[in-house]
Amino acid sequence: MGLRDALRAGLARQLSRPEGLRGRIVARGLNRANGVAIAAAVEATGLRPGQVGADVGFGGGIGLALLLDRVGAGGTVHGVELSDTMLAAARRNQRRVLATGRLRLTKGTLGDLPLPDGAVDGLITLNTLYFVDDLTAAFREIARVLSGDGRAVIGVGDPDWMAKDAVVSTPVFRLRPLAELVAGLGAAGLDVQERELDDARGFRLLIASRKPIEAAE
Repeated sequence: MGLRDALRAGLARQLSRPEGLRGRIVARGLNRANGVAIAAAVEATGLRPGQVGADVGFGGGIGLALLLDRVGAGGTVHGVELSDTMLAAARRNQRRVLATGRLRLTKGTLGDLPLPDGAVDGLITLNTLYFVDDLTAAFREIARVLSGDGRAVIGVGDPDWMAKDAVVSTPVFRLRPLAELVAGLGAAGLDVQERELDDARGFRLLIASRKPIEAAE
Protein backbone atom coordinates (compact mmCIF):
# COMPACT_ATOMS: atom_id res chain seq x y z
CA MET A 1 0.00 0.00 0.00
CA GLY A 2 1.39 3.39 -1.01
CA LEU A 3 1.46 6.44 1.24
CA ARG A 4 -1.59 8.01 -0.35
CA ASP A 5 -3.64 4.83 0.01
CA ALA A 6 -2.49 4.46 3.63
CA LEU A 7 -3.59 8.01 4.43
CA ARG A 8 -6.98 7.42 2.83
CA ALA A 9 -7.45 4.19 4.75
CA GLY A 10 -6.49 5.90 8.00
CA LEU A 11 -8.98 8.71 7.43
CA ALA A 12 -11.71 6.21 6.57
CA ARG A 13 -11.09 4.38 9.85
CA GLN A 14 -11.30 7.66 11.76
CA LEU A 15 -14.57 8.51 10.05
CA SER A 16 -15.99 5.17 11.09
CA ARG A 17 -14.73 5.43 14.68
CA PRO A 18 -12.88 8.64 15.66
CA GLU A 19 -10.20 7.91 18.25
CA GLY A 20 -7.34 9.87 19.81
CA LEU A 21 -6.12 13.30 18.73
CA ARG A 22 -6.78 12.62 15.05
CA GLY A 23 -10.28 11.50 15.88
CA ARG A 24 -11.01 14.73 17.75
CA ILE A 25 -9.81 16.74 14.75
CA VAL A 26 -11.95 14.65 12.40
CA ALA A 27 -14.98 15.08 14.67
CA ARG A 28 -14.66 18.86 14.63
CA GLY A 29 -14.56 18.75 10.84
CA LEU A 30 -17.64 16.55 10.74
CA ASN A 31 -19.55 18.99 12.96
CA ARG A 32 -18.83 21.77 10.48
CA ALA A 33 -19.55 19.69 7.37
CA ASN A 34 -22.73 18.05 8.66
CA GLY A 35 -24.23 20.78 10.85
CA VAL A 36 -27.04 21.61 8.43
CA ALA A 37 -27.95 17.95 7.90
CA ILE A 38 -27.92 17.24 11.64
CA ALA A 39 -30.18 20.23 12.33
CA ALA A 40 -32.58 19.04 9.61
CA ALA A 41 -32.62 15.55 11.13
CA VAL A 42 -33.43 16.88 14.59
CA GLU A 43 -36.24 18.97 13.11
CA ALA A 44 -37.59 15.94 11.24
CA THR A 45 -37.96 13.92 14.45
CA GLY A 46 -40.85 16.17 15.43
CA LEU A 47 -39.69 15.99 19.05
CA ARG A 48 -41.61 18.11 21.54
CA PRO A 49 -40.61 19.52 24.92
CA GLY A 50 -40.56 16.87 27.62
CA GLN A 51 -39.98 13.95 25.26
CA VAL A 52 -37.04 11.57 24.89
CA GLY A 53 -34.49 11.89 22.09
CA ALA A 54 -31.44 9.89 21.09
CA ASP A 55 -28.40 10.38 18.87
CA VAL A 56 -26.73 7.12 17.87
CA GLY A 57 -23.14 7.56 16.71
CA PHE A 58 -23.10 11.20 17.84
CA GLY A 59 -19.44 11.81 16.99
CA GLY A 60 -18.56 15.45 17.62
CA GLY A 61 -21.73 15.94 19.63
CA ILE A 62 -23.55 18.74 17.82
CA GLY A 63 -26.65 16.56 17.57
CA LEU A 64 -26.74 16.09 21.35
CA ALA A 65 -26.87 19.86 21.89
CA LEU A 66 -29.61 20.33 19.31
CA LEU A 67 -31.70 17.49 20.76
CA LEU A 68 -31.33 18.93 24.26
CA ASP A 69 -32.63 22.27 23.02
CA ARG A 70 -35.50 20.52 21.28
CA VAL A 71 -36.78 18.52 24.28
CA GLY A 72 -36.19 21.32 26.77
CA ALA A 73 -35.68 21.19 30.50
CA GLY A 74 -38.29 18.47 31.01
CA GLY A 75 -36.91 16.11 28.36
CA THR A 76 -34.12 13.57 28.18
CA VAL A 77 -31.51 12.81 25.52
CA HIS A 78 -29.56 9.58 25.13
CA GLY A 79 -26.20 9.63 23.36
CA VAL A 80 -24.95 6.27 22.10
CA GLU A 81 -21.43 6.05 20.70
CA LEU A 82 -18.85 3.36 20.02
CA SER A 83 -15.80 5.63 20.23
CA ASP A 84 -14.28 6.06 23.69
CA THR A 85 -12.69 9.33 22.52
CA MET A 86 -16.04 10.80 21.48
CA LEU A 87 -17.69 9.64 24.70
CA ALA A 88 -14.96 11.25 26.78
CA ALA A 89 -15.23 14.50 24.81
CA ALA A 90 -19.00 14.62 25.26
CA ARG A 91 -18.65 13.99 28.98
CA ARG A 92 -16.28 16.94 29.27
CA ASN A 93 -18.32 19.27 27.07
CA GLN A 94 -21.69 18.40 28.59
CA ARG A 95 -20.70 17.76 32.20
CA ARG A 96 -23.22 20.27 33.59
CA VAL A 97 -26.13 18.76 31.67
CA LEU A 98 -25.00 15.26 32.58
CA ALA A 99 -25.18 16.21 36.24
CA THR A 100 -28.87 17.08 35.85
CA GLY A 101 -29.70 13.68 34.33
CA ARG A 102 -31.14 15.26 31.17
CA LEU A 103 -28.32 13.75 29.11
CA ARG A 104 -27.24 10.13 29.36
CA LEU A 105 -24.23 8.84 27.47
CA THR A 106 -23.64 5.14 26.83
CA LYS A 107 -21.26 3.05 24.76
CA GLY A 108 -23.09 1.01 22.17
CA THR A 109 -23.90 0.34 18.52
CA LEU A 110 -26.90 0.42 16.21
CA GLY A 111 -27.05 -3.36 16.29
CA ASP A 112 -27.24 -3.50 20.10
CA LEU A 113 -28.78 -0.30 21.43
CA PRO A 114 -28.48 0.14 25.22
CA LEU A 115 -32.01 1.54 25.43
CA PRO A 116 -35.31 0.08 26.73
CA ASP A 117 -38.14 -1.00 24.46
CA GLY A 118 -40.34 1.87 23.30
CA ALA A 119 -38.33 4.46 25.20
CA VAL A 120 -37.43 6.94 22.45
CA ASP A 121 -39.69 9.51 20.82
CA GLY A 122 -37.11 10.78 18.33
CA LEU A 123 -33.86 9.15 17.22
CA ILE A 124 -31.24 10.44 14.80
CA THR A 125 -28.29 8.62 13.31
CA LEU A 126 -26.29 10.20 10.50
CA ASN A 127 -23.50 8.75 8.37
CA THR A 128 -23.44 5.54 10.39
CA LEU A 129 -24.98 2.90 8.12
CA TYR A 130 -21.84 2.77 5.94
CA PHE A 131 -20.13 0.98 8.82
CA VAL A 132 -22.92 -1.44 9.75
CA ASP A 133 -22.56 -5.05 8.58
CA ASP A 134 -25.93 -6.36 9.74
CA LEU A 135 -28.63 -3.92 8.65
CA THR A 136 -31.41 -6.27 9.70
CA ALA A 137 -30.25 -6.21 13.32
CA ALA A 138 -29.75 -2.44 13.27
CA PHE A 139 -33.20 -1.71 11.86
CA ARG A 140 -34.86 -4.12 14.29
CA GLU A 141 -33.14 -2.33 17.16
CA ILE A 142 -34.29 1.06 15.90
CA ALA A 143 -37.86 -0.22 15.65
CA ARG A 144 -37.62 -1.79 19.12
CA VAL A 145 -36.62 1.39 20.96
CA LEU A 146 -39.11 3.73 19.23
CA SER A 147 -42.26 4.70 21.07
CA GLY A 148 -45.60 4.24 19.33
CA ASP A 149 -45.49 7.71 17.79
CA GLY A 150 -41.69 7.90 17.66
CA ARG A 151 -39.60 8.69 14.62
CA ALA A 152 -36.12 7.64 13.61
CA VAL A 153 -34.28 9.90 11.17
CA ILE A 154 -31.43 8.21 9.33
CA GLY A 155 -29.06 10.38 7.34
CA VAL A 156 -27.06 9.01 4.40
CA GLY A 157 -25.23 10.49 1.46
CA ASP A 158 -26.33 9.72 -2.06
CA PRO A 159 -24.41 6.50 -2.85
CA ASP A 160 -23.62 7.53 -6.43
CA TRP A 161 -22.12 10.81 -5.27
CA MET A 162 -20.20 9.16 -2.43
CA ALA A 163 -18.74 6.47 -4.69
CA LYS A 164 -16.71 9.17 -6.44
CA ASP A 165 -14.78 9.97 -3.26
CA ALA A 166 -11.40 8.24 -2.88
CA VAL A 167 -11.74 7.86 0.90
CA VAL A 168 -15.21 6.37 0.65
CA SER A 169 -13.99 3.87 -1.93
CA THR A 170 -11.79 2.20 0.72
CA PRO A 171 -13.03 -1.14 2.14
CA VAL A 172 -14.03 0.55 5.43
CA PHE A 173 -17.14 2.02 3.79
CA ARG A 174 -20.07 -0.03 2.59
CA LEU A 175 -22.43 1.85 0.29
CA ARG A 176 -25.90 0.48 -0.31
CA PRO A 177 -28.68 1.57 -2.68
CA LEU A 178 -31.28 3.75 -1.01
CA ALA A 179 -33.96 1.28 -2.05
CA GLU A 180 -32.21 -1.41 0.00
CA LEU A 181 -32.27 0.80 3.09
CA VAL A 182 -35.94 1.65 2.65
CA ALA A 183 -36.82 -2.01 2.14
CA GLY A 184 -34.87 -3.01 5.25
CA LEU A 185 -36.64 -0.44 7.39
CA GLY A 186 -39.97 -1.63 6.00
CA ALA A 187 -39.11 -5.23 6.88
CA ALA A 188 -38.53 -4.05 10.45
CA GLY A 189 -42.10 -2.77 10.55
CA LEU A 190 -41.38 0.89 9.87
CA ASP A 191 -43.05 3.24 7.43
CA VAL A 192 -40.46 5.37 5.60
CA GLN A 193 -40.52 8.81 4.03
CA GLU A 194 -37.47 9.93 2.04
CA ARG A 195 -36.41 13.57 2.07
CA GLU A 196 -33.56 15.01 0.01
CA LEU A 197 -31.66 17.98 1.39
CA ASP A 198 -30.67 20.87 -0.81
CA ASP A 199 -26.93 20.27 -0.97
CA ALA A 200 -24.41 19.16 -3.57
CA ARG A 201 -24.10 15.71 -1.99
CA GLY A 202 -27.73 14.78 -2.51
CA PHE A 203 -27.89 13.95 1.21
CA ARG A 204 -31.01 12.00 2.20
CA LEU A 205 -33.00 11.76 5.38
CA LEU A 206 -34.95 8.53 5.78
CA ILE A 207 -37.73 9.28 8.28
CA ALA A 208 -39.08 6.06 9.80
CA SER A 209 -42.01 5.49 12.11
CA ARG A 210 -44.24 2.67 13.31
CA LYS A 211 -47.18 4.66 11.96
CA PRO A 212 -47.54 6.05 8.44
CA ILE A 213 -45.62 9.35 8.43
CA GLU A 214 -48.67 11.32 7.25
CA ALA A 215 -50.72 10.03 10.17
CA ALA A 216 -47.96 10.89 12.63
CA GLU A 217 -47.88 14.55 11.59
